[in-house]
Formats: sequence, C-alpha cells, structure tokens
Amino acid sequence: FHALQARNVCIYQMVCSRDRNLQDPESLQTCLNVLTSLRLTMQVALPQENLCWLIYNGTIHIYTICRHLMVMGQSAKVLEYILWASICMESSIPLLSVHYLTWRATLYTAVCQCYFDCQAGIHGEIFARRGLIKIDELKQLEDISSSLERTETEKIFREATLKMSVMIFKRAVYESRRKSNSFRHESKVNPRKAVNLSWPRTTTERLLVEMFYTAAAQFLAILEALSDSSRNLLPPHPPVPDEIEIRDVTSELFSAGLEILSGNSLKKQELPLYIGENIFVIIAGEKGVSGDAAVKFVKLAFSYEEWDVFYSALEFVDNFLQTQDDPVWKKAEMELKLLTLVQPLVFPGKFERSFSISGDNSKGASILQGSGKTQTIRKESLKPEDPFHDLMILATTVFSCVSTSEQHVHPDKEILVDVVMCLWQKCKTELQQIQMSGSDCLEYIHKHQAYQWVHILWIMNEIIEKSSIADTNVMFSEITLCLAAILENVADS
Repeated sequence: FHALQARNVCIYQMVCSRDRNLQDPESLQTCLNVLTSLRLTMQVALPQENLCWLIYNGTIHIYTICRHLMVMGQSAKVLEYILWASICMESSIPLLSVHYLTWRATLYTAVCQCYFDCQAGIHGEIFARRGLIKIDELKQLEDISSSLERTETEKIFREATLKMSVMIFKRAVYESRRKSNSFRHESKVNPRKAVNLSWPRTTTERLLVEMFYTAAAQFLAILEALSDSSRNLLPPHPPVPDEIEIRDVTSELFSAGLEILSGNSLKKQELPLYIGENIFVIIAGEKGVSGDAAVKFVKLAFSYEEWDVFYSALEFVDNFLQTQDDPVWKKAEMELKLLTLVQPLVFPGKFERSFSISGDNSKGASILQGSGKTQTIRKESLKPEDPFHDLMILATTVFSCVSTSEQHVHPDKEILVDVVMCLWQKCKTELQQIQMSGSDCLEYIHKHQAYQWVHILWIMNEIIEKSSIADTNVMFSEITLCLAAILENVADS
C-alpha cells in the first residue's frame, strides 16, 4: 500500500513538473486517476486499524492534489475525493483522537470551500454545521478523560471550532440578510458617521461579535466571507448580485475589516491590536491580525473596487511593511505597489474619497496623517496623465520586480498575468496598427512617434519570459508573435 501511494505521488509530481497549470486535458485526467487510485488503496486499508497511518498519509496526499486542482478551478471534480478523505478520518478509530482534530478540521474546511466554489453554499454550511457536531462529540468524550493538558486541548478545540464557524458565517452573513424582512425597515448606517458610532455599528458587525470573540477570528471570518474563487483581482468580475441587501453586506464587511485593521474596534472594546507575524492562519484566541491577512484584505478591497477601504487599509499595511526587515515582505510591498499603478489605468476616475478612519489620539490616526507616500499615490491616481506615461511606469515597474534574482520576492503569477494582460489590452490597438503597416513600418513608427509602444511591447515580452508565465495564458503567444512581426517589418523596411 505504501509503495502504491508513493507511486501515485510520483505520477502527480511528474505531471506538475511538465504542466503545472494543467492546461493539457490529459494532465487533469492523470491527476484524477491518481486521486482514484489513492482512494482505492485507502478503501482496502481502512478496515485494518494497524494501517491507520496509511489512511492518514492518504488524506494528506489527496488534500494536496485537491487543493492544487481547486486553485485551477476544478472544485467540482475533486469534491468527492476531499469528502472521502474527511470521512476516512472519521472512520478510523485511531484517527478520531484529539491529536488529529486540527487536520480533520482542515479537511472539513476544504470540503466546505469546494461546495462554495461549486455555488452550493447551502451544502457548505450544512457540512460545516455537521463538522461542529463532530467536534462537540469529541469534546464531550475528551472532557470525560483527557490524556493531554487541558490548555492544549482547549486550544485545539478552539481552532477547529473557529474553522467551522468561519464556514458557517461565510453563507449566514448573506442569507440572514436576505431572509430578514425587518432589516428593510432598518435605517442604513452612513459611512461618514459610522466611525463615530460604538462597535458593533451594523447588522453584519453584530453577527461578527455574536459568533467570534476576538478580532483575529472576526477578521478571518470577514476575509472568508469576501473571498470568491470566481473573482479575479482585475476585471472581468462575476456579475454584481441584483439584491441590494447583498451589496450592503459586502460594504459592511469591508467597513468592519477596516475598523478592525485600524484598531478602533478593539479600542472601543479596550483590547490591544497588533499586526503580527507572517502567519495567515490566525490562531484562535489571539487578538492580532497577521500581516498576510491584512495584505489579502487590501487585495480584496481592490478586487471589489472599494476604493475608500483600499487606500485607507493600504496606509496601515504600508506602515507595517516599512518596519519589516524580512525580505518576504518585499513581495507584498511590490504587489501592492503594482495595484496602485494599475488602478488609474483600469478604473480611470473611479476613486472618490468619502470617509476615513477617525481617532485623533490613536496610532491609526497618526498613520493616516503621516503616510506621505500613500497620500502621494492617492493624489497621483486622481490626476489625469498621459496614458502612455502611466503605462510605461507600470511596465518598467513590473520589469524591475521580475528582474531581481531573488525568486521569493517576485509578485504572484496571478498578479503578473493580470498586469501583463492589462498592458496588452491598453496597447493592443496601437501595436496592431504598427504591425499592419508592413514594409512601411519604420516610416509609420517615425511619423506617429510610435517607438514608445514598441518599447512597452518589448518589456511585456521580457516580463513573460523572466517570470515564466508564458504557459498560463494563450494570449501571451499573441504578444510574442506581434513583437516578432514588428521586428521583421522593421528589418524589411
């Protein structure tokens, strides 16, 4: 059994080495075959308690492959396998102990996320509630006879319960608003005045306080509720829901997240806030927001075009990043810088500041007043510029980001792909006209001062090559072919 599992893992790794993005249908099918084989070996080993370690290892392999496929948008095809892995953890008596609860809760969470990705949120919530019941059953048994220290077991149960509660909140925060008839008669909170109100200020914040006791847990719930696998960082986005209640909830979630990030919500609860270490999984019971979580919140605000929240949160996060010496934060700093440069190109004239975090004596207020760098970015984003000027700044900035030899500080490929596609869409018309000029290419370039467009095209091609994103989008081949055609025309001129 162990040899079969190792063989399947090797097959999967070989697929990843040649087609990480699974663009070839055969690669995807091979991964699904590997999952089927792993499930079969686990099914045979499951009745034998002494082989529980094979079951445990099998769940890890299945989870690893399924998470990869989920990122590739294949949640519907892997749901049955990740569900099988979670049920296996329940079916093996040795694996039902508290020692494995954290991993079991992780599998439960993956199942819920699969359901949400498949637009079956109700099943995700039902499975999360089922997970809570299973956790509670184990807790009752553990209370009778505990083999671990009480503080250790309490921490394990808190973490597992938090994961399930977050999955429940992900749907409940929207559905409760849909079902609430009384809310339609409730006066909405004006964002300009919200900063002066005591926490919790809105229906969404009240639900957060009811379900989660710490700012870290509340912030994690907000991130999960706003996360949508179908939503890209840059347009196009899924259609906006018709229900005004859903849009209100989204705005309230961002407002609550910004309030937590600023420290105002905790200040009103007389609790301290810090942006902590580089850990995305926020441990239950801590009162801080991790740096990675804060960066993700800024990206979500950009994706949802919540510009007030984006720039306000950016100030807090930028202030945190400036104090960090660890090179890992340089990557986050680069990514946020790219977003500020992309914003005026993709959403020209969209941003209009309407409110900010208050609190003259708070640390947040000093950040808002003292962050000259971010204030400059904001002013520049409002100032009309020559389109080429903005495009060239963005292109050269991305090029400098991917030219460094330190691979771990390169921006994520998702952002690089979106930025290059943005550059291509903005330059495509001009470049195609240059390409169509044929043997008169040099004359056309000189007449229309089009050298700058060819320069950007060359930079785009270099970015694609240096960042190894050529296989992520078929459109990148069009960029390379366009550059080749223009260079051939120049040679023939």
